[in-house]
Amino acid sequence: MKNVSSDYIIQNGPEDAVDRRGFLKCMAWAGTGVIWSISGGVLSSTVLGQGASNHAGASASAELNFVQISDSHIGFDKPANTDVVGTFRETVARINALPKTPEFLLHTGDLTHLSDPAQFDTLAQLLKDCRTKDVFYVPGEHDIYDGGAQFRDRFGQKTTGSGWYSFDQKGVHFVGLVNVANIQEGGLGVLGPEQLDWLERDLKGLSGSTPIVLFAHIPLWAVYPRWGWGTEDAERALGFVRRFGSVTVLNGHIHQVMQKVEGNITFHTARGTAFPLPTPGSVPKPVPVVVEAAHLKQMLGLTSVNYTEISHSLAVVDATLG
Repeated sequence: MKNVSSDYIIQNGPEDAVDRRGFLKCMAWAGTGVIWSISGGVLSSTVLGQGASNHAGASASAELNFVQISDSHIGFDKPANTDVVGTFRETVARINALPKTPEFLLHTGDLTHLSDPAQFDTLAQLLKDCRTKDVFYVPGEHDIYDGGAQFRDRFGQKTTGSGWYSFDQKGVHFVGLVNVANIQEGGLGVLGPEQLDWLERDLKGLSGSTPIVLFAHIPLWAVYPRWGWGTEDAERALGFVRRFGSVTVLNGHIHQVMQKVEGNITFHTARGTAFPLPTPGSVPKPVPVVVEAAHLKQMLGLTSVNYTEISHSLAVVDATLG
């Protein structure tokens, strides 16, 4: 088991060597589902399939269940996946088959590949088959090639600025952030002063015991800055949430599962439903990875999150399509 390079998995101390860094390196790229449970800012994990009945029971008893999907790239048709509609349709089927219908979905960006109106139409049509009807979105860079007008008109009508907003569900405060509006190709994500000022005001009146979920497209931690996998002004945003006892940050963009715990904040990136991207630093650029058709679905997936009011904790469950 190799250690993870420190430039994209930041270790918090020597005790992280196996629990977070080594285990993640072995599991993240194979497409194996992992259940992450958050308690007091400390992560514990079990491989999906071990004690499956317990996982289903946790979902059934949780106060809040929601699913994160990401990077559907509707319109992509290259060899890495010539049927992104098909894999997205299968994702919807997996959501519909969950033991308890999620209250809502979070889509963490790159709904489309080229911001084309027909691509947005296709995504909206596919989601009509989902039993979960409430969907909350943030844009990816592929959704704003037109400046973001199409995305905001369809999915961000009640948002502020370039698409940021917040909402509450059963005692949990959710904040959708936009960090793709002012980036250069391959550059780091940017939140910007206007959005950061809004975020500070949005969180100011909340009790420190309120569970917080931040979600944005590009990771809010330095996954791999050489590829633009991070957000340059994220530290100010994270400074606003450090006083809260439970903070979960959900992102997409890198098309693979990575996780980091920093004090009371757990960062989690999701697989895409369209195609995998390479491990950081393994190739010169993060281009779509072509794998054998039989293995593709093992590299794609969805994330379900369960929140139990009693324990004020979030359990994050990754499942592949394979």
